[in-house]
Amino acid sequence: MQKIEGWKSLLSKKQLMLHHILVGIVLYSDPYCSHFTTKSFLKMNRLFSIIFFCSILCACQTESNKNELAELDSTSLSQHLETLSSDLFQGRKPGTKGEVLTVNYLALKLKEAGIAPGNGDSYFQEVPLIDITGTPSELMNITTPTGEISLRNSKDFVVHTERNQAKISLEESDMVFCGFGIVDDKLDWNDYAGVDMTGKTAVVLVNDPGFGGEDSTFFKGNTMTYYGRWTYKYEEADRQGAAGLLMIHETASAGYPWFVPQSSWSGSQQGLDQGGRDNDCGIKGWLHFDQARALFKNCGLDFTEMVKAARKPGFKPIPLDAQVSVSLENEYKKVNSKNVIGMIEGETRSDEYIVYTAHWDHLGIAKAVNNDSIYNGALDNASGTAAVLGIAEAMAKSEVKPERSVVFLFVTAEEQGLLGSKYYVDNPVFPLDKTVCNLNMDGVNPAGKMRDLTIVGMGHSDMDGIAEEAAKAQGRYIMNEAEPEKGYFFRSDHFNFAKKGVPALYAEGSYDHWEKGVEYAKSFRDGYVAERYHAPSDQYDAEEWNMEGMVQDGSLYLNIGWDLANSNQWPQWNKSSEFSRPKLAQ
Repeated sequence: MQKIEGWKSLLSKKQLMLHHILVGIVLYSDPYCSHFTTKSFLKMNRLFSIIFFCSILCACQTESNKNELAELDSTSLSQHLETLSSDLFQGRKPGTKGEVLTVNYLALKLKEAGIAPGNGDSYFQEVPLIDITGTPSELMNITTPTGEISLRNSKDFVVHTERNQAKISLEESDMVFCGFGIVDDKLDWNDYAGVDMTGKTAVVLVNDPGFGGEDSTFFKGNTMTYYGRWTYKYEEADRQGAAGLLMIHETASAGYPWFVPQSSWSGSQQGLDQGGRDNDCGIKGWLHFDQARALFKNCGLDFTEMVKAARKPGFKPIPLDAQVSVSLENEYKKVNSKNVIGMIEGETRSDEYIVYTAHWDHLGIAKAVNNDSIYNGALDNASGTAAVLGIAEAMAKSEVKPERSVVFLFVTAEEQGLLGSKYYVDNPVFPLDKTVCNLNMDGVNPAGKMRDLTIVGMGHSDMDGIAEEAAKAQGRYIMNEAEPEKGYFFRSDHFNFAKKGVPALYAEGSYDHWEKGVEYAKSFRDGYVAERYHAPSDQYDAEEWNMEGMVQDGSLYLNIGWDLANSNQWPQWNKSSEFSRPKLAQ
């Protein structure tokens, strides 16, 4: 054991405070030491000495634990990233050869690192999916008072179905403008009020009524609520019994260009295998903004005025005096996909869990762009998968085991609607009420070191403060997301944990480049969304990508997970959040 020097530097503030309090208690009880004999004083001094040196040993042990934690291996991260996003892995779509290669690679690397299987004696959790490949009719025909509109597949509309039917169609289905497609009794808001949607097609706006307004308290202003996500609008259309749903795409409101619905919602689509699904909304999809404006005009309605009306409380659905016809021919099959799970068992509290997540999947092989049809998904999300795998390897190298168990969960089918994480939280391998937190990584910064740590959904839980401490240790500051209107909080796997009451962190450096500043970071981020997001061009570029950003964020996540794994802390939700933790079984 090394010689102990500079004892004050070894003691934490809390330990020094404890020592001073103990001294204070004695002195407060007898400030003049009137009852002290030499013998009793020596006894007390020995007691203080024991307490004092125990404090030093605890501090040494804490420092030792920290020192024993290995650093992230940049070379290993690069190798994982390059491998997972290579053409060999075919875009990592669930149910394909790409999945087999991906999940076997992850399991092999966990095993090589000495990390135990997380699901009994297996690294896999089976996730039953249904894969539906729909071929839409070339035209969507809409009859209006001023004539028929013929819209072209992909260019003007995108549709799919979640039903296991060989053929499904809308035949002259009455169209109803249902505002933002929101129903909430607490808010006294019902965009479907008074209309029986049976056999009808709802036309709704993307995002929610607060977007673009001046009141930050109205639907959280420009910060998207869950009501603004396409997943919610699908769910509500199902509840309303609508035959069809068409969301009007607008780039600013949606948070991504028209190309994303084109690439994400055409061809093979997947959902959790929940039986026949005969009662949900049959045809769902997107309508191009320009064609929506033309539709409203043909129906004698001013689109801009309709949007204004939909933003106001008391809005009632408006029949469009239009009928839509479109069809889908489908091929469907069951797909047995897999979540991959590894675990480092805790030394003293093995039944309490820190859960890291990253989705391993992407879009596979789809529509060719510039003669390239492999959607490699390097940033989305080979980067997050590589980072969590690197964190697992670093923790496994530690000679000191964490007090709590640490779980590394690589989930499937995030791109299909967060399906792998949804299946996990509905069928948890580790009890959710004993899950301390979720640390999610999705799209880890490839632009280089950042001065900021941007927290997606900041303000929900104690995880903000925990992240802030870790960021300060790196000389960084925390901030809320720069584009809350895009609803990123609802667009990755941490959201399913949040809905079940598990506090979650989803954060990365993205706003303020360490050397090149804010404008460079914004240009890099905007360029990715415009040119690479859900496109074949999302490829790993060893020359362009700066791995320092991934190492920086990965190290921060590593330290947060390690610190929580060696503490008694149970992060809680803020009272202002819509989420709450279920009663802990402690």
